[in-house]
Amino acid sequence: MTARYWEPGTTIEWVYEGSGPHAHLPNVRPMTVVRDDADGLVAWLAPGTPLLKPVLTDGRETRHAGPVAMFTADRVLKLDVWRGTGILKVSPPGKPWSVWHFWDADGTFRGWYVNLEHEHVRDWAARRTSTVDHVLDLWINPDRSIEWKDEDELEGAITAGRYTPAEAADITNDAHLAIRDIEAWAPPFSDNWQTWTPPLTWKVPTAPATHNPSLIAEELHT
Repeated sequence: MTARYWEPGTTIEWVYEGSGPHAHLPNVRPMTVVRDDADGLVAWLAPGTPLLKPVLTDGRETRHAGPVAMFTADRVLKLDVWRGTGILKVSPPGKPWSVWHFWDADGTFRGWYVNLEHEHVRDWAARRTSTVDHVLDLWINPDRSIEWKDEDELEGAITAGRYTPAEAADITNDAHLAIRDIEAWAPPFSDNWQTWTPPLTWKVPTAPATHNPSLIAEELHT
C-alpha cells in the first residue's frame, strides 16, 4: 500500500483526546502542514489561531486545580485563541512523543519541548491527527541541557487514578528513550527547524468545527 501524506499548506486538526470522565472533551488545535513524509509530520500552530480546549467550569486552566484535582475536577469545552508565539510541532514516526519548537516574540529561538504522548492516529476524511497526552514532558535549552517538566502532575495522575504506577513507569521510560535521542542529537533535533519561518502568505486557520459546532457558535457570539 502506498503511504499517504498531507500536502504542505493543508490545514489539519492536531487533537489531544480527553480521557476517563473527560473523554468527550478534546483539545483541538487547527494547524498548517509544513512537511509530511516518511520522516514525520511537521505542522505550524500560528499565533491567534482559534482552538478548543478543556477548562475548569470557572474558566481557569485545568492545572489551576492542582496536580491531583486537575484530572478529576469538572470541566467544560471552551473556544479560545492561541495567544503565544507560534509553535512548530514535529511528530516523528513510531515515537511516543512530539517535539515542539518555541520562539520569543523577537524571533529568538527559546528551545525544544518534548511532549510525551501516544503515537498519532490519522483521520484522513476529517484531516485530523489524534493522540493522548501523557502528562510528563521535557524541555531542551538551546545549549542542549535537559529539564524534566510536570513530574508532580504525573504523580498526581497516579493518585487520581488516571494511570497505574506501572503505566507511569512506562511513560517515564519513554522520557528516558527521548533523552537518548536528544543526547545523540537525532532528528528532529538535528533538522535545524529552529531556523524555519512560516510563509507570509499563510493565513490563520478558522475555528475547529468537527467536535462541538453548537458550542463554538455560542462562544463566538458571546
